[in-house]
Amino acid sequence: MSVAQARRAAVAAQGFGGSARRGQPARRTIATEVERLGLLQLDSVNVAVRAHYAPLFSRLGPYDRDTLDALAWPQKPAQARRRTLVEFWVHEASLLPVDEWPLFRWRMRDNAAKQGRWLGSALEHRSDVLDVVTAVVAEHGPLEAGEIEKVLGDAGDRRARAYGGWWQRSDIKVACEHLFAIGELTTGTRRGFRRAYELTERVLPPDVHARDPARDESMRELIRRAARALGVATEPDLRDYYRLPPTESQAAVAELVDAGELVPVQVEGWSAPAYRTPETRVPRRITGRALLAPFDPLIWFRARTLRLFDFHYRIGIYTPAEKRTHGYYVFPFLLDGRLVARVDLKADRAIGLLRVPGAYLEEGAPESRVAAELAAELATMAEWLGLDGVLVDGGGDLAPALAHAVKAQADNVGGWT
Repeated sequence: MSVAQARRAAVAAQGFGGSARRGQPARRTIATEVERLGLLQLDSVNVAVRAHYAPLFSRLGPYDRDTLDALAWPQKPAQARRRTLVEFWVHEASLLPVDEWPLFRWRMRDNAAKQGRWLGSALEHRSDVLDVVTAVVAEHGPLEAGEIEKVLGDAGDRRARAYGGWWQRSDIKVACEHLFAIGELTTGTRRGFRRAYELTERVLPPDVHARDPARDESMRELIRRAARALGVATEPDLRDYYRLPPTESQAAVAELVDAGELVPVQVEGWSAPAYRTPETRVPRRITGRALLAPFDPLIWFRARTLRLFDFHYRIGIYTPAEKRTHGYYVFPFLLDGRLVARVDLKADRAIGLLRVPGAYLEEGAPESRVAAELAAELATMAEWLGLDGVLVDGGGDLAPALAHAVKAQADNVGGWT
């Protein structure tokens, strides 16, 4: 296969290049799209829009975010009966279809064996912390960690300690996270994006909670799902999708090749062999446009993004300001199956505008067309986010043309910045 063919297969497998986006997607359409992707990565950064909301907008257009919330974090009993998504550590913290949860029991067991990763020294402070937290959630859940502390009378004695990186967490919080990581607790709902813990057995359907597939069966099934989601992928690409152990991922790929469920292919210029499913489509062309959030599954594995699109991409939020090349929270722009630009975005709710602090054109991309298509997509995104318009107020070689296109669009429709 040529790189162009592999790229078209990958873009199509991720849900781009199909029918034009029209109208507001129905609940079932939203659930089906998550099933296609297999997961939505969660992240606390809310500069433009939270990470799990953006991939569905990229593929479906403006949709009701409350519908996704109801599928993942129901607030009412009637919604809970229709829940289709649950949280777990998949590709980092993620939302995944409820039926996939049992496929990660092996990870829950691994997490239980690596108790110190989540708990630190919490058990030294109170050896019964896991049992106590479980009992409180069983009686009062769903509860946030702070609410559990109040029930236990620990609000004034949180013994907050640093458990890795930036986080300051109490013994109760790390106990909740450990119980989450081993599958005893899950997110019953979220309040202001804060996790409220609940017994997993009360969140999942009984038949799903009872399933316990063998470890090697889970590995093969996760590789199957990754292969369908990626279109054409190397073994490390497939492995990264669900963050599988290398040796077991390699074994699963080999077994699926032997069974005829994966077809080896050589992609021109790739040093490693690639694989596709027998059903993988390779469209003759891809059309359409989309803004891709930094944690979109099409681009989250940066080495693959470079191989597929010749697009070197690093998110700016983890880089010191003086070392950033394109901004803080940068969205690549997909147009007709190619990454043609990148824009730094910020939803500035104080002024009611979607701000563009930086806009950059990829080499060889047609400036005027890219600017016009990007301006239209930014306008759609701004409206979806409840903002009044778009403001290009930063630098970058695409910024002047984009500002002109934004103004031209505003003149045409009226009332937009």
